[in-house]
Amino acid sequence: MTLGATPMEPVLPTPPPEADDLPAQQSRPQPTPLPLYLALAYVVLISYASLYPFANWRDLGISPLAFLDAAWPRYWTAFDLSVNVIVYVPLGFLLALTLRRLPGRWSAALAALCIGGLLSLTLECLQNWLPTRVPSNLDLACNTAGSAVGAVIAVWKGRPLFRRIGLLQQEMLAPIPHAELGLMLIGMWLLTQLSPETLLFGVGDLRQVLGLTPAVPYAAPAFFMLETGVIACNTIVIGLFARTLLADRTAPHLALLAFFVVALSIRTVAAAVLVAPQDALVWLTPGARLGLLIGGVLLSLLLLLPTAMRIALAGVALMAGTALVNLTPPNPYSEAALATWRQGHFLNFNGLTRWVASLWPFLALPYLTALGRRL
Repeated sequence: MTLGATPMEPVLPTPPPEADDLPAQQSRPQPTPLPLYLALAYVVLISYASLYPFANWRDLGISPLAFLDAAWPRYWTAFDLSVNVIVYVPLGFLLALTLRRLPGRWSAALAALCIGGLLSLTLECLQNWLPTRVPSNLDLACNTAGSAVGAVIAVWKGRPLFRRIGLLQQEMLAPIPHAELGLMLIGMWLLTQLSPETLLFGVGDLRQVLGLTPAVPYAAPAFFMLETGVIACNTIVIGLFARTLLADRTAPHLALLAFFVVALSIRTVAAAVLVAPQDALVWLTPGARLGLLIGGVLLSLLLLLPTAMRIALAGVALMAGTALVNLTPPNPYSEAALATWRQGHFLNFNGLTRWVASLWPFLALPYLTALGRRL
């Protein structure tokens, strides 16, 4: 040892974080674009409901803003006013949550109010060209008030709710890119089950949208086989799709079983309410029973495969199911039962569910393709 040298001090290891700090770090939710996706979907929903059936557009030769200084409408009800307020409350809530990072406590609420009012103004102006719609300054005022109510609720109670949603998402969803978008697609698929007009789990039928006639005439044996194939393919598709979104620590078989129970319950309740109570189980045909059985057994086996293979097989099954549903002839025995569904107050809702059911595979396939490339 050199004289005069100071002895080297031992380097002490950095103490681990205190146990009390770990839960706080682990419970901090990650940023999520889910409010943005929900807000965009809700804008599409409101626009569709306000402008349907998008037909017979005409020009009356007046300013689209002429309704702003119109007199108080002659015919109105408290129910109509309350509906016009309530419908825009979720929009204001979701927009304020989406814009929550704006500086200032009330900036997000004011921005949500402006966007909601501008959307309502735009839709009311467009109604000038639709013969089945009448623009109203009272509707505009009610819609704007609903946006304001939803925005205030978001500022008041939105952050705790948003935090809980983030924690639940972090616990239940797999850490994959754009899991929130996949969750939106699952919700859209569940919406299609509200339509008793479509085949069980059948999505991607473009014949009504494009005005095409069925390529295969109705025959009981052919219909049975095609129906079985459609349901089996789509059971595999939606099961593998949902499994991709689930975190590994969840029990996938139990979670998917619960999911399908919910989907079939929605189908049953929708048929009972929208058609007739005695037709609640009209979807449970022999082809549906066999298709669910085959699809369920194959899905249970495919869940054992690696994630990349599950995604690839989901895409293949999706294309096969879409091709089969466009070959399946309509069932003439269900036409009379569906007459009520296609009329009256269900007209707008019928059109919405039909469009979602027709377009769903063409939204899900690009998502699965992009997800498969990243994993």
